[in-house]
This record gives sequence, structure tokens and C-alpha cells, in this order.
Amino acid sequence: MSILSKLSFKDQAFKLRETAILDATTAILASKGFDLMTMDDVAQEVGISKPSLYKHFKSKEDLVGAAMIRLIDGALDYLDAMPSGLNPIQQLKDLLAWALRIRLEGGMPFLPSTSAHVREMLTRNLKYVMRVLKLNGKIEAIVQQAQKQGQLNPALPVDVILFAYYARTCDPAVEYLQLYSKLDHETIIESMLEVCFSGLKNQA
Repeated sequence: MSILSKLSFKDQAFKLRETAILDATTAILASKGFDLMTMDDVAQEVGISKPSLYKHFKSKEDLVGAAMIRLIDGALDYLDAMPSGLNPIQQLKDLLAWALRIRLEGGMPFLPSTSAHVREMLTRNLKYVMRVLKLNGKIEAIVQQAQKQGQLNPALPVDVILFAYYARTCDPAVEYLQLYSKLDHETIIESMLEVCFSGLKNQA
């Protein structure tokens, strides 16, 4: 039985409305960015009044924090659901493919990478920071395991690999390929994975 089914009808409606609010927030952030997004935009997109929106989130900062936390939780859930038999490099590839797929579908605003104000705001959000640390710890362990198995360069510092990996999730090449190439989403994802893990050099 799902958590939602255990709630009263009123609480279920509240939770469903909150999901719709976060969906709208993510879409607006992806198109307008944090500075231009307003609470009015979100309320209008969801089709609720502004006072109703404030029953869920007290400020734009709280709203954006919740949207980013949901994104991190999605990554954690995806990692936890991976088959146990996957080797480290395949785990990294699958997680990056998941992130790129969500991004291509408009579900991943890369606010921390584009706005110093948002980075500062999120570092004050303890819930967000704890989620990021948890995700980073899991990915770091996978990277270290891949290095021990010779799948990743053991001479590179772990932080270099980690940040290079994270950078692929917000690589502007993804948007350029989506806008200007004739490649479908899956081909873009496969190509970005090839560049990330094999580079541009001819492997033949």
C-alpha cells in the first residue's frame, strides 16, 4: 500500500496539489530561471490562487528548495533501485543517462550551476544540503570502486572525477543538440555518455 493511499482524502488532495506545484515550478525554472520566476507564475500554471500556494510554500526560496530536494531524492531513489549486479562504471552511466533524460524532458533546472544567489540560498537549506551530501557520498563510493577495479583512472583525484561527472549533467551541449541537431533524445544521451566515459578519441 502506497503512502498516498494511507492518507485521508483531504490530505491526498493536498499532496497531489503539492506535486502539481513542484512540477509547475520545475517547468518555469527551466524556462525563466529563478530571478524571473514569481509565485504568481506558479499559481497561474497550477490553476490555484496565490493564498492557496502559500499554504504549501511560504516563499519562492522554499518552493525552489523543495523542487531541488525532490530532484535529489529522485536520483537517490534511482540509485537504490539499480540491480545489484551492475559494475561501478555501468552504475555511473545509468545514473547520468537518467539525469540527462529528465533534463531533456524539461524536468531538471540547473540552478546551482547558473546562479550564485541560488547556490547561497540552497546552502542555507539544511534539508537540501543533507540530501546532496548523501547523494555525493553514494556517487563517491561508486567512483572509488571503479578506480579500484581499473574502470576509471586511479591517478586522478576523486574530486576531479566527481565534479567532471556532475558537470556532464549541466553541459550546455545537451541544449544545443536538442535545439539544433536532428538527433533524438536517446541518441543525444548515448552520445553524451560516449563523450563522458570514452572521450572524443577514436576507440577503434
